[in-house]
This record gives sequence, C-alpha cells and structure tokens, in this order.
Amino acid sequence: WRRSHITARPFPSAWRAILRQRFALYRRLPVPLQRQLQRHVQVLVAQLPFIGCQGQVITDEVRVLVSAQAALLLLGRPAGSFRGLRQVLVYPGAFVVQRPVSEGGIVQDARRVLIGESWQQGQLILSWADVLAGAADADDGHNVVIHEFAHKLDMENGSVDGLPRLKPGMARTHWADAFSSAYESFCDEVERGVHTEIDPYGAEHPGEFFAVVSAVFFETPHV
Repeated sequence: WRRSHITARPFPSAWRAILRQRFALYRRLPVPLQRQLQRHVQVLVAQLPFIGCQGQVITDEVRVLVSAQAALLLLGRPAGSFRGLRQVLVYPGAFVVQRPVSEGGIVQDARRVLIGESWQQGQLILSWADVLAGAADADDGHNVVIHEFAHKLDMENGSVDGLPRLKPGMARTHWADAFSSAYESFCDEVERGVHTEIDPYGAEHPGEFFAVVSAVFFETPHV
C-alpha cells in the first residue's frame, strides 16, 4: 500500500531534470521505461536511508542518481525491491578498507582502495565521484552502482554466487548451466591472456562475473 501511495505522486520535475542532465542511459530509454524507472526511483528514495561519510552531503541529486542507476536492475520487477538492503553509505570518492589477507599461513591486515562495496549485512557503499562518472558515461561497460546493486540481487538467495532470485517459470538448472558455461569460458580466456571487452575482474569469482556482466548488459549490450 505504501509503495502504491508513493508512486501515485507526480514525479518531481527537479528529479527529472537531474536524470536528463546527469544520466546518459536514462535519455536512451523509451518513454514507458523512463516512467517505470521513475516509479522505482520514488520508492527507493522514500524507503532507503542514505548516509554521507567523510563530509559527503546527501542531496536529492545523490539520492536520485544512485536510485536511478540501481533501478535499471528492477525494470520488470515490483517497485523498489532490493531484499535485505537497509542503507546506502556514500563517500566523496574512493575509500580505504582494511581486510585480513593470508600469506603462507600468516594473516595480516591489508589496505584496499575501493569505489564500491556491498555487504551481506544490508549496507551498500559507494564513491560519489564514481557514481557521477558512471552515470555520465554509458558506453564503457563500467558502472559502480549497477555493479554493487547487482550484488544485492545476487544476495537475495543467500550467498554471492551469480544465482539471483529468478522469475517464476525460470529453471535454476538452465540458469546454472548457461551461467557456469559462460563463466568458465571467460575465466579460460582471461587465464590465456586473451583480450576481452569484459573487465577481467569478472574472473575473480562467479559473483563478480554476475556483477560485471550486469553493467556490460546495460552499457555495451553488443558485447
């Protein structure tokens, strides 16, 4: 009921201006899909807490531009539905995290610089500079928002393994066969040093492959 109430409101003209000015893929969508995406944006903005980190100010532009890129993954699904997502943390730029790394049986903390991260506890973290860059360039096959929110879809079944919650009538075995075949073929190409238009980072893990090719699907579908 709440979602229906939210989407019954007119889409703010200021938000539409943000999408037209900042989001290249939005301008390419046919009008019916633009309207559907707008409904997703309304629900996500209304229901998701956005938290600024390291001085990042959360404005309507931040909320709308993140939500709109994420909403591409929801077209054809119920409005604003990312199961288990509780909050979005936004940094001004790339951020540093500490991760334990094991080498030769010795575990040490290692610093990593990231532009996005998705946690199974319900948080999703983004670099605002890279959110803007991803929205502006719709032709490079890279988009940090699509990538991280694809992880959220993947997590709906529990683990990050490249198997999202499927639509009714879709067979898990058919998905698993097609996905595994594509992933193994891609990993083989990367290992042999074959140039691929898909980011080699996708060979790190099935979950990363799903997230990487999700961005490719929307930005460079010919690939």
